[in-house]
Amino acid sequence: MIPIIDKETFDQTYTRFHIRDHEIQKQVTEIIDTVAKHKDHALLDYTRRFDQIELTSLRVSKKAISHALHELDKDTRRIFEQAIQNIQIFHETQLQESWKADFNDGTQLGQIYSAIDRVGIYIPGGRAVYPSTLIMNAVPAKIAGVPSIVIISPPGPSGLPHPLILATCALLELDEIYAVGGAHGIAALAYGTESIAPVYKITGPGNAYVAEAKRQVFGIVGIDTIAGPSEILILHDDTDIPVEYIVRDLLSQAEHDPDARCTLITVSKNTAEKVVKRLENLIPRLPRKEIMMQSIQNNGRIILVDTLDQGIDLVNAIAPEHFELLVKDTSIISKIRNAGAIFVGQYSSEPAGDYYAGPNHTLPTNGAARYASPLGVQDFQKHSSYIKYSHDRLVSQGKDIIHFAKLEELYAHAAAIEVRLENL
Repeated sequence: MIPIIDKETFDQTYTRFHIRDHEIQKQVTEIIDTVAKHKDHALLDYTRRFDQIELTSLRVSKKAISHALHELDKDTRRIFEQAIQNIQIFHETQLQESWKADFNDGTQLGQIYSAIDRVGIYIPGGRAVYPSTLIMNAVPAKIAGVPSIVIISPPGPSGLPHPLILATCALLELDEIYAVGGAHGIAALAYGTESIAPVYKITGPGNAYVAEAKRQVFGIVGIDTIAGPSEILILHDDTDIPVEYIVRDLLSQAEHDPDARCTLITVSKNTAEKVVKRLENLIPRLPRKEIMMQSIQNNGRIILVDTLDQGIDLVNAIAPEHFELLVKDTSIISKIRNAGAIFVGQYSSEPAGDYYAGPNHTLPTNGAARYASPLGVQDFQKHSSYIKYSHDRLVSQGKDIIHFAKLEELYAHAAAIEVRLENL
């Protein structure tokens, strides 16, 4: 079961998921090359091989999308619509607008923001269905004004993506959907096929093959991030908070994947021991118990610290995807520099952020929160620099620009300015 260790032991044993599987790398390279060459034929072949589904067409019909929405029960539809609204309200504040600054000499400088023209969103299949991920990716893309959004998701036994994915697409008014997944789906988005026009950016999580495919096509297209296994870290010193809250929040991530990392950092040895005992008793009775058990045994840990400051140092070093602050003095949040999403207090359970609160649940993993941020509207926008030099500014600064260019031995650069100064 989950081990209890001290900070020194953690420091000596902690590693990140940084080692690339060369066999996966090799297989993905072959898949990408095959799709780039054989296009739809390759997609259909890989779908037959990996999903055991025989398809004749990759695109999901509008009729199938409409049918999925019609079959959605009223309660589920209400919940999805409310989640979409919550997430939309939060993300609308992120929209970047173009700006220009005017200077006394007549020069104008600024930035011009525009949406990315075409974006592909990958929605996983497999162990679970993720309409929440579709919402978290599509809503900010729509707010950014992306005119062309394509969804790909692996086909199920019906030959279509999961009905909840199709119904959510209908609610989001998305109708370009393809029943394809895996590394071959990523390759199709990057290079295009007869059925799927290429995109300019790919977002959305997936398994190790999808992550490796995104890594390999980066540069041909943009990507959001290379997602690792899910993570939760809880920093605790408030013994008035029920142990059951801690246990359930740890398991909320453990059920994602056997590689999910669940960490509790606490100053209370008594709490640590209670958490271990409760996990031992609870997991065998739960759905997805096999996944949870592997996650907790292989990647779970409870770290005992002497002070909260030691715990804060660990949090910033680990840079967790999901971070829960269950402490008496929440003002210490000002010391937390590295975390994807921060959940404060006993009522801010991580699943609230996964589904409903509003902030995005596509978060940096595997320590990337040291330099990266949650997915947002800004990920679907780009900006161009705007430069309109005036006569007076070029006269004033031209000689300096010429001198700078010649220092770099770029004489054509210098000449482009010189010819203008001569004419002035």
